[in-house]
Amino acid sequence: MNGIIEHYGILSLLPPLVAIVLAFKTKQVLPSLFAAILVGATIIAGGNVFEGFSNTVTKYIAGSVASEWNAGIIVFDIGLGGMIGLVAASGGAKAIAEWLAKKARTAKSGMAATWAMGLLIFFDDYSNTLLVGTTMRPLTDKLRISREKLAFLTDSTAAPVASMALISTWIAYELGLLRDAFDAIGVEANIYGVFIESIPFRFYSLIMLGFVLMIALTGRDFGPMLKAERRARYEGKLVADGATPLASKELTEMEIKEGTPLRVMNAVLPIVTVIFMVMFGLYLTGKNSILGGDNQALIDAVNNSPFAFTTIRDIIGNGSTTTAMMWAAYSGSLVAFVLVLSQKILTFEEAMKAWIDGAKSLVMAIFVLVMAWGIGSMCKDLGTAKYLVGILEGRVSASIIPLAVFILGCIIAFSTGTSWGTTALLMPIAVPLAFTLSGGETGTILYATIGAVFTGAVFGDHCSPISDTTIMSSMSAASDHIDHVKTQIPYALTVAIIAVIVGYLPAALIGINPFISLILGYGLAFAAIKVFGKVVENTSIEEKVEKVSV
Repeated sequence: MNGIIEHYGILSLLPPLVAIVLAFKTKQVLPSLFAAILVGATIIAGGNVFEGFSNTVTKYIAGSVASEWNAGIIVFDIGLGGMIGLVAASGGAKAIAEWLAKKARTAKSGMAATWAMGLLIFFDDYSNTLLVGTTMRPLTDKLRISREKLAFLTDSTAAPVASMALISTWIAYELGLLRDAFDAIGVEANIYGVFIESIPFRFYSLIMLGFVLMIALTGRDFGPMLKAERRARYEGKLVADGATPLASKELTEMEIKEGTPLRVMNAVLPIVTVIFMVMFGLYLTGKNSILGGDNQALIDAVNNSPFAFTTIRDIIGNGSTTTAMMWAAYSGSLVAFVLVLSQKILTFEEAMKAWIDGAKSLVMAIFVLVMAWGIGSMCKDLGTAKYLVGILEGRVSASIIPLAVFILGCIIAFSTGTSWGTTALLMPIAVPLAFTLSGGETGTILYATIGAVFTGAVFGDHCSPISDTTIMSSMSAASDHIDHVKTQIPYALTVAIIAVIVGYLPAALIGINPFISLILGYGLAFAAIKVFGKVVENTSIEEKVEKVSV
């Protein structure tokens, strides 16, 4: 695209619409994404279908694989899939499922445990989605919790948590955006303090975390999720008839050799290795990045107080996520190999087959990821987000800026599948706009606007069918991707509406304390679940199995 054209107007909305409509209509994600990229590439090529097809394959699909970041994610997925295959074949996954089943004997406690694990892995949304889903799937399968519900639980504690964590892979990016925005308005501020001030205004993310726990503890669901849960609980069908899970049967139905000892450590040690190596990798690469840079203040902090909280925060924030994740996946695989070979559970040939089967199980999901990255790159060239941002500029007053920014962020992130891209576009516009229209004050409206940018982006990324974290949630839960999106959207929309009603409207119009908004939000969320939700079942797994067998 030439430098003069910033966007293609309303035509820039066509590709994401094509992708979303076709995906829901056909339930075939790959051809839907390919068709959307082709439409966008043809628009960019001035209607030349042949050039559009060529660019679809070479620039947007192959080009996505060529990206260092994306290639790192693919390598990580392959390594982690291989490790999971080994853990399953060693009996470790079954052992941890049986151990957890003793603690979580009902679907309610199983969902609550999954939610809690999602909060524990706070440092990165990619690691969160893949580890939580794959670790908890044997337990949720045993408790007959639908794969759609597992994907929802996993997805809802990934980006919402990582985006607000005081130490995470998001922190440097978010602080960088805020620093640039405050430089643009000529205001000196403690940027980390601004980040903290914005957290209470991230109404969607905070209310969603409470909403998920309420869904788990009440045992109530509504909409398509209720149908999915009743199907799983009473028919034993974890996925719908005709569904296409984003993990093959080679992994989800992997058989264990007869006589294999079920040892929890064969699952726990590889998983702990992955978690430790992600943190260690982020620390080491972040430290090297700072020491190799030109920010003397950060260099002095690393040299003089490397283990202070603020230093660790900056180090991890500057770390290489993909490098750390690749180290983690293959370190976990190595530990899994050592465990199965040293205990003589598998021969080397059997262990390699299990690792390869695990890696192969994610091929479909990786293809979907590549297509999603391709449509994201194509939407950037089309200027989809810039067109949507242009709708906002000059058309809002200070009192509704947080609301307008939140809604626009939701739309952009849902359309493009990228939360980081959405925040990068909105923050440089939203902060100066809120600051200027509110009379140059750094108060409620400004902090609410910042919170709205971040959490609006999380909403779209959280439930967009072309978002990488949404795809990864389907992948780790072994859920049909479109079924995951269909069951999650009603919940996401419910929480978004509540965030608007109790959060962004009163916060801007009357300056209500955000903590009062959150209390009201949790109350409304609980009321929505009680009014619209219906109990799936409230019996123990043993009673349920007996009832089904009868």
